[in-house]
Amino acid sequence: MIIWINGAFGAGKTSTARELIDLIPNSTFYDPEVIGAGLRHLLPPKRLAEVSDYQDLPIWRRLVVDTAAALLAEVGGVLVVPMTLLRQEYRDEIFGGLASRRILVRHVLLQVEETILRERIAAREEPGMSEADTEIRVRQWAYDHIEPYHAALRWITADAHVVDGGDRTPYETAEAVAEAVRTGRARPCEIVQTPPPKAETLAAGVLLFDAEDRVLLVDPTYKPGWEFPGGVVESGEPPARAGLREVAEETGIRLDREPRLLVVDWEPPRPPAFGGLRMLFDGGRLEGDAARQVRLPGPELRQWRFVTEEEAAGLLPPERYERLRWALRARTGGTVYNLEGGVPVGGGPATGR
Repeated sequence: MIIWINGAFGAGKTSTARELIDLIPNSTFYDPEVIGAGLRHLLPPKRLAEVSDYQDLPIWRRLVVDTAAALLAEVGGVLVVPMTLLRQEYRDEIFGGLASRRILVRHVLLQVEETILRERIAAREEPGMSEADTEIRVRQWAYDHIEPYHAALRWITADAHVVDGGDRTPYETAEAVAEAVRTGRARPCEIVQTPPPKAETLAAGVLLFDAEDRVLLVDPTYKPGWEFPGGVVESGEPPARAGLREVAEETGIRLDREPRLLVVDWEPPRPPAFGGLRMLFDGGRLEGDAARQVRLPGPELRQWRFVTEEEAAGLLPPERYERLRWALRARTGGTVYNLEGGVPVGGGPATGR
């Protein structure tokens, strides 16, 4: 199990976490900050210059998950993690990755009034840094993140158990967190994900359209980027039926006809992903009020929307967008395209832009 302590910079997450490991038996302190520090020595300066926060590095988010899983395999028990997460998609990616490894996460927010936050930031000292470095690299960074913290409170408070950390000492705050964990008030997060594949997979997606011929996309909680309704085909399951099953599970829409195949795309392996075959089917147009009755019954998906092809280009990762682009042309032309890495092969069209 992981107890993830979230909050603004200066909320007292680290000091609370260090007190908490003395209150919860068989617990270990795990600070993902050390991964960010390590990446500064591992990644080329050019790559580091592309981001202003190491959380924006996909490798950091992946290593946070992998390191947590390795630590739990090594020491067992509970990991106490003090780490600010203000972007919901990063929370979803990290917690989803942990869920895929069957690791429960109890999300706790230390809530502190802004006046107290600013007082703590002003008084903060960083060992090994000059006063100028502290002001520029630490204090100003913390000040700059107060506004994003307030903006993120809506989703954080809906997801996390809130503990008042303003007028308490770190030990008293840790006692409140420990009590919330013991009593179950700090509940496990509902994000779920199937275990990551160990070999190539076959996946089936279904394109659904509204009256304006916009295509339905969904936003998974467990990986970055938008996606088509669909999922991995189970052993012995026909791909078209797998697509229909996934559409019903993810959107609540039950299609009464077999969808027509539009695209078969071979996705090359890109470690740690194994790749495999990706099939897109035409689920047709949702008539009447059906397009307004999409439901997301499970915690795997955050939201949905109908989009134009141009809008999809800004939401889908490049390889999924290419798959969609050719699928839309196959739908219009009444044909099927065979793709490899999003590029038509085997006599298909060379262009189409």
